[in-house]
Amino acid sequence: MVSARLLVLSLFSASLVGSQPTESSQQVSSPPAHPAGEPSLSIDNLSFPWSRLRLPKYIIPLHYHLLLHPNLTSLSFTGSVQIQIDVQNNTNWVVLHSKGLQISKATILDQNLTHLSEQVLPVLHNPSHEQIGIFSPRVLSSGQKYFLYIEFGAELAEGFYGFYKSTYRTSTGETRTLASTHFEPTSARMAFPCFDEPSFKANFSVRIRRRPEYISLSNMPVIKTVEVSGDLLEDQFAPSVQMSTYLVAFVICDFKSVTGTTSSGVQVSIYAAPEKWQQTHYALEVAVKMLDFYEEFFNIRYPLPKQDLIAIPDFQSGAMENWGLTTYRETSLLYDPLTSSVSDKLWVTMVIGHELAHQWFGNLVTMEWWNDIWLNEGFARYMEYISVEATYPDLKVEEYLLHTCFAAVGHDSLNSSRPISSPAENPTQIKEMFDTVSYDKGACVLHMLRHFLTDEVFQRGIVRYLRKYSYKNAHNQDLWDSLANTCSEEDFISGKHCYSSSQASKNAYLFAGEHLNLTAMMNTWTLQKGIPLVTVTRKGARLLLRQDRFLKTVLPSDPQWSTLQKGFLWHIPLTYKTDSSSTIHRHLMTSPTDSIHIGEEASWVKVNSDMTGYYMVHYEDGGWDVMTKLLRENHTALSYKDRTHLIHNAFQLVTAGHLPLNKALDLIGYLLLETHTVPLLQGLGYLEAFYHLVEKRDESVLTHNLGAYILRFFRAIIDQQTWSDSGTVSERRLRTEVLSLACHLDDPPCVKRARQHFSDWLQSNGTLNLPTDVAETVYSVGAQDDHGWASLLHTYKISLSEAQKHKILYALASSKDTSKLEGLLELGLEGKVIRSQDLSTLILMVARNPKGHYLAWDFVKKNWDTLVQKFQLGSFCIRNIIIGTTSQFSSPEELTEVQSFFESIKEQASQLRATQIALDNVLKNVRWVQRNLETLRNWLNEQMQ
Repeated sequence: MVSARLLVLSLFSASLVGSQPTESSQQVSSPPAHPAGEPSLSIDNLSFPWSRLRLPKYIIPLHYHLLLHPNLTSLSFTGSVQIQIDVQNNTNWVVLHSKGLQISKATILDQNLTHLSEQVLPVLHNPSHEQIGIFSPRVLSSGQKYFLYIEFGAELAEGFYGFYKSTYRTSTGETRTLASTHFEPTSARMAFPCFDEPSFKANFSVRIRRRPEYISLSNMPVIKTVEVSGDLLEDQFAPSVQMSTYLVAFVICDFKSVTGTTSSGVQVSIYAAPEKWQQTHYALEVAVKMLDFYEEFFNIRYPLPKQDLIAIPDFQSGAMENWGLTTYRETSLLYDPLTSSVSDKLWVTMVIGHELAHQWFGNLVTMEWWNDIWLNEGFARYMEYISVEATYPDLKVEEYLLHTCFAAVGHDSLNSSRPISSPAENPTQIKEMFDTVSYDKGACVLHMLRHFLTDEVFQRGIVRYLRKYSYKNAHNQDLWDSLANTCSEEDFISGKHCYSSSQASKNAYLFAGEHLNLTAMMNTWTLQKGIPLVTVTRKGARLLLRQDRFLKTVLPSDPQWSTLQKGFLWHIPLTYKTDSSSTIHRHLMTSPTDSIHIGEEASWVKVNSDMTGYYMVHYEDGGWDVMTKLLRENHTALSYKDRTHLIHNAFQLVTAGHLPLNKALDLIGYLLLETHTVPLLQGLGYLEAFYHLVEKRDESVLTHNLGAYILRFFRAIIDQQTWSDSGTVSERRLRTEVLSLACHLDDPPCVKRARQHFSDWLQSNGTLNLPTDVAETVYSVGAQDDHGWASLLHTYKISLSEAQKHKILYALASSKDTSKLEGLLELGLEGKVIRSQDLSTLILMVARNPKGHYLAWDFVKKNWDTLVQKFQLGSFCIRNIIIGTTSQFSSPEELTEVQSFFESIKEQASQLRATQIALDNVLKNVRWVQRNLETLRNWLNEQMQ
């Protein structure tokens, strides 16, 4: 409601003080010149004054005036920055960040813009810490403000960080260049000298010089454009609100845009390369809807006058939440109705939902340091689901949340996992924090907390958190305090954000009859790694409970089991349902063992209703037989989420050695009766995973039998599929997955139909639009002969749809011809036909292919140094390459091979958590094969009789 938002704005204005530009932040375009001929101070007797990775806390930046002049012909840029600083200790030094910049001049001026020294100030560099130190012969006095003025220049960066160059080709073959930025987490220092830590929030006034054929964009709108010379213009942007350096952004390009306005008057624009302009309209609709939704949900107005979303042709991650100028990979923003599938549409919607959630979670309130990046990313990942469900209910986004939590479990059940809140100091460690734990586990823990506290209490608490810490930085504890509705007396007296602690205890959440200590509970989820396994045993009217740490690489019979279990205890908000009541019961388990009364009359009990809790459940002493019987006789007694959860838990318990494989396979026998897409795909997904594992081993008979069983078991579902784009989102998702697998298993009807579609597509010279749900499958079948493969590569080169190109690349990488696969990898490394941004995806596509399995791994070993140079150590691309290329290894020899490669790159491998995750994954596979391959073989023989 508009009135509610206006009311909030008036109440909120008091807390905005200080978020606007400071009064004494006047611009120093060109500071008063030094007297001619004055020598610079000698640096001979100076040593770098600071030894720590983190900057000193006693110099606070208040306002940056930044001028940049990029040259898109020479691919370089020059610039100057004037930073107003507040000095809080007497010092002769200013230490700040700079990486790869040539500093040509540095001076310090007082409040009256008078130079503190007649001489050019010496600048010392400490490249290992990416810091510079500027020496002032006159002491900077505590309590005073000064201006630091620096002139600098650099090449536009290669790669995907800092201020970097990107290119795109027009349909006529012309290559055009643009310059864009990506600063998170530690790369603003590559574009201008700055205090590049999230807690140093400041205002930014940006000016950018450009030629008339380009436009420039930054966080704020342009307020004035002036002509510097005949062919040079300068765009002057409005001063920003207070924000961290990693959120600053600027782009210089020749893109076109579409624009709309939210109900509160925020101007929203989507920018893309001119020939892709037609693909921007869906994103505009989504962005306007999402901003309206978030303003209402958070009850806080979006604080900037505009929000630009721009598709950058070269972009390593999915998207970036720069305040007011969010940047995207083209596949994350552009939607082409003719070539984008329903999954592509959902992806675009979710990514926009994620980045716009960050405008509040992350931008308005920022974590104090990178150890708590989950406060940004876990929230934004969770808000994807809340926002898309509210704005596009037909996309059925809630069906995907389980898979987010399953991904988190997969990672968190390895000993190489980490706590949600973990130490991270250097840039490589910080980059590694952007992982499954921060995003997916963070989202699932928040999901559990929301269900635990109720929607209303959760929403009120996060609004309180956002208001209290607006334009500030926060810790884990600040979130728990906001959610628990308590605060200091000082906060209470001010009346702004919360109630007194006595008031809070009156409003306390009563859960199982006890007052909740939210901090104590949530610390067990954020400060220790791993996921609990709750083992359930039925004893008459009672349910006996035991909690352990769930581990997939260590068995209870292994000697190290007790060591790895020691000290782990969670406060688990249990939920359960029985057949004797429609109520979902609740119980908080805070001890290693516990019991609850469920009554004699209950014939079954399902724990962790709808998997709202982040924990595994094992039904001991015949409990799984009860679940199997229930699913076969009356599966709709459980929700589709509960059915999916049972399938997931059963197969995970097999991997961990708690349940025989045949029990889990018997459990999914009920799928012949299943009509819901999510449990169907969960069961099919495990069979497919086993197939992909055994087809890469010398197990031709087992591979054939498993493939034949899958086709026979799912025959009715396969035959029901139409080769079209009709149906609900769930039906279309099922079609895509089922037909893809059927054709991969060489199912004759599937292959025949795909070949016919491909032949029609070839005859039309690529002008025929294939049904988007099956296009990837059609291309993959067509890519198996030379002519089809060559035609697809040609289409890949000229297509203007990144969605189509992704499907074609997958098909090209499915070829059985190893020389073609080698050629593809070389094209990816070269980075022209296949962009470098897509290389890590391509490597994983080739690694999935049984013929490309070792090829991809050998390619990574051979080109390791080049890959690290392209993507940077710690980046998600390097992490995906390491974990993805090894994830299908399952023999002791392969484990030794991976260990020996990591040993050969020890200096780099020792800095990465990803190498340990990869080793854990291979070990998990080795043990799975040793324990389960014979069981699988025998079970299939029984089924095939």
